[in-house]
Amino acid sequence: MDFSDQNELSADELFEHHKFVASKGQEPLRVDKFLMNFIENATRNKIQQAAKNGHIWVNGAIVKQNYKVKAGDEVKVLFEHPPYEFLLTPENIPLDIVYEDDTLLVVNKPAGMVVHPGHGNYSGTLINALVYHFENLPNNSSNRPGLVHRIDKDTSGLLVIAKTEAAMTHLAQQFFEKSSEREYVALVWGNVEEDEGTIEGNIGRHPKNRLQMTVYPNGEEGKEAITHYKVLERLGYVTLISCRLETGRTHQIRVHMKYIGHTLFNDERYGGDAILKGTTFTKYKQFVDNAFKVLPRQALHAKTLGFEHPVTGKFMRFDTELPEDMVQCIEKWRNYSKHVEQ
Repeated sequence: MDFSDQNELSADELFEHHKFVASKGQEPLRVDKFLMNFIENATRNKIQQAAKNGHIWVNGAIVKQNYKVKAGDEVKVLFEHPPYEFLLTPENIPLDIVYEDDTLLVVNKPAGMVVHPGHGNYSGTLINALVYHFENLPNNSSNRPGLVHRIDKDTSGLLVIAKTEAAMTHLAQQFFEKSSEREYVALVWGNVEEDEGTIEGNIGRHPKNRLQMTVYPNGEEGKEAITHYKVLERLGYVTLISCRLETGRTHQIRVHMKYIGHTLFNDERYGGDAILKGTTFTKYKQFVDNAFKVLPRQALHAKTLGFEHPVTGKFMRFDTELPEDMVQCIEKWRNYSKHVEQ
């Protein structure tokens, strides 16, 4: 592609791929370094190339890679082609369908599957599978076919998919009004003291690491988030808990549990892939490493999903077994905690 005339294009002729607004506490930082913190799977080289070709804009003007981003700056990455996530390729990926009728379906998503295409993940997603198996799925407000809600790549469990426009509207409204039911099972570091409790704290992007979310306890930023938790089993240095979501924020359980000092077991993004509780014995370290190998992801499963059927008005509740990797990991801890107690 010839980039010689790229700067001739105006912003409204280009497609927005990324947009970030620098937070109030942003210290001056080169735009290429700033974007490295924000964009998953991006390399410095690619970002510098984009800057050279006039694709990085700040406050409506093209900037060079050494531009210093300041608090309040609006940083955009614009290209001539639409983002790849809008170019949906149907892929024959098998789906674990728990329930289906003419209006909706409920799927059990395996860990490791991304829900929708995005930067660095353009194929192999749940949506690639859905558009292969189903025709004319309605788009949600973000132009994503069938998707009413989502769960993280490495979280397993239940999702409801709308097959008609009316179902999409009806189901989305239930999630918005918090009348849907969602219960997750998680294994977290440490002994959770209270048998049950509620965590409240606004969740928003982390000001320094844009790939993480964080809690803003004073409510000065972020969106309201409420998680109710209950202890299911105490296993020594870890606890098995159930979480009921009242709101559905990105990484909500992962962030809220870390906030109260109980990071999810093997949650790499939030530091749960280190030994956060326990002893200094080499044998213990070896045991935890083996548990990480058995469960190579965060210990989180969307176990129960309930909602009102958009046509019949009947309340439907679906439940799934814990996936094998979580079962094995819990079993390991169960045996270990018995052994330690004796």
